[in-house]
Parts: sequence; structure tokens; C-alpha cells
Amino acid sequence: MKHILVIRLSAMGDVAMTIPVIRSLIQQHTDVKVTVVSRPFFKPFFDDMDRVDFFGVDLENRHKGFFGIYRLYQDLKKLKIDFVADFHNVLRSKILRTFFKSNGTKTAFTDKGRKEKKELTRLEKKVLKPVKPMVDRHVDTLAQLGFKVDLSKISFPEKPVLSDEILTVTAEKSTNKWIGIAPFAQYQTKVYPSELMQKVILDLSENQNHKIFLFGGKNELNSLKNLQQNLENVILVANKLNFKQELQFIPYLDVMLSMDSGNAHIAAMYGIKVVTLWGNTHPFAGFVPFNQPLENSLIPDLEKYPFLPTSVYGNKIVTGYQDVMQSITPEEVVAKISTNLYE
Repeated sequence: MKHILVIRLSAMGDVAMTIPVIRSLIQQHTDVKVTVVSRPFFKPFFDDMDRVDFFGVDLENRHKGFFGIYRLYQDLKKLKIDFVADFHNVLRSKILRTFFKSNGTKTAFTDKGRKEKKELTRLEKKVLKPVKPMVDRHVDTLAQLGFKVDLSKISFPEKPVLSDEILTVTAEKSTNKWIGIAPFAQYQTKVYPSELMQKVILDLSENQNHKIFLFGGKNELNSLKNLQQNLENVILVANKLNFKQELQFIPYLDVMLSMDSGNAHIAAMYGIKVVTLWGNTHPFAGFVPFNQPLENSLIPDLEKYPFLPTSVYGNKIVTGYQDVMQSITPEEVVAKISTNLYE
């Protein structure tokens, strides 16, 4: 067995984007095993994958700071790593892979395309063209190590059997269509206005064949209850299922509506159809969910907002561009979801 260490420490969506790459690698190279080093919270992502082990990094204590990174290297070295694929390529991972490289281990890192992304998001002399998707960049990293991966040949896992605890929340699936909606993101510039999202949910709920599940964190519970609008076929998942249970449930969705955020990539890694809404960011930056057509990415009116995209991650605010998502109509969103449900 050839043992590959994959480094991707955060964030949730970025870790989720590694899943199709690692799954394809394992399926297409039966002589390979992988150890993923990431934050412990993300371990459930990898639980269903053969020949993939998980190493939870302790960035708060044992692996904190420079000497902590060296301790992390010492811990990982015991696993007899043959290759290092740095999918993160930040200071911490650079130091870690340098330790391995100095010991003779072959390493490679993902080129994030920072120059192209800067050209895409600058306000003047903008170059509005797609940059290479992150999943393809990870494939390139593995190719540098001698492992060719064809993402078009991926096989998605079978749906897990839902536990009684999950069924208590979701009930059994019959002939109805299950729609997931994840209405939040890390930055407000990527969040669809709540009054418009309420209209989307209301319109979708009028079809009694639809069952709608709202995803979010505990701190978003009150906002989710407002979006629920006491509709019988709209169900809150937040605070009822833990992270691992959500991952078991998501493969049963027929479509996921998400912002440019982690839930889009989580659904896509199971082969679920995903419709995404974009604000100050843009699908051209390389973060379209895996295996999803570009037409499933709904963007604001570029004629009205010619400076878009203004940011790769949504953390930059440009005056006059706070409400760009108002130009994406609820009717457009509902129509796109319906197309994916019934095509």
C-alpha cells in the first residue's frame, strides 16, 4: 500500500470539496490508502470511505504554534507516510510539509490560483472568466505525486439506513420530494434576504408533494423559525440532528438550495442536485459545488452591479453592493428548484 497524507485543516466547505477527489483516488487506485489530517469536527465526512483514516489535529493545545506543528509532524511520521498532498497551502501546512520533505518524503501542494482570483474580483480591469475549480486543482496536486484521478468516473456511496432518531425528525420518505434549504453563510454578503427566502419557502410549500428541511446552526434557530412560517411541510433540522446524522440524512434529498457555503458542497459530495445563490462572490472563482451545472448557480444582475464579484469569500464590502441579491427573484429560485426536481 502507498500511503498518502492529505492536509486540509478548514473550513467546512473546503474540506467537503476534498471528498470527491479522495473518493475518486481510492476507487481508482486500489493500492493506495489515505490519512486525512483536519479538525476533529470533520471526521464524519470520511467515516464511510474504505482505506481512509482520519487524524484529528489539536490546534488549541498539542499542535499549537511552531513547536506544535513539529509535534504534529512527529505524530504523523509514525504512520509511515509515503506522499504528502497539501490541499490547504497555508503557513501551517507549508511548515508541516517542509518537515516531511526534509526527511525525503515526496510532497505536492495545491495552487489556489490567487493571481487569477485577484483579477476576477478587482474593481478595475476585471477579468470575468472562470478560474480552475478547486477540485480540479486538488487533482493536479495528486498528479504531481504520480496519481492520476478522473473525477468523471466517481461512484457515490449508497444511501445509509436512517436511524429511528433521524426518522423521528424526517419521517419515512415516500413519493414526496425532499428539498433541503440552507439559508445562511459565514458572511452576510452571501445571504439571500430573509423576506425573499420566505417567499421561496412559501411558494415551494404550496405543493403538498414537497417536504422542505431547513438547515442551520443553533445560533440561527430563531431566524429559521421565522422562515418556517408554521408551515406543516416545512421542518427544522437545526438543533434536532447532530452533524453525523445530518450527513446520513442529506443523501435522501432530491435537491439542496444553498448559499455559496458549506452545505452546498456537502450535498454535492453525495451526488445530490444543488442550486446555489451568489451575492458578492461568484461561481467563476472556482467554488461551484462538485459536478453541478453552471446554470444551477444563480447570480445577481451584472448589468446593475458591474463590479461583481467583489470578493472571493464574501468578506469584502463595497459601497452600494450590500443588497445585490435582491436582484435574484424568488420566482427565479423556485423555477430553478422545480426544474431540478422534475426534469
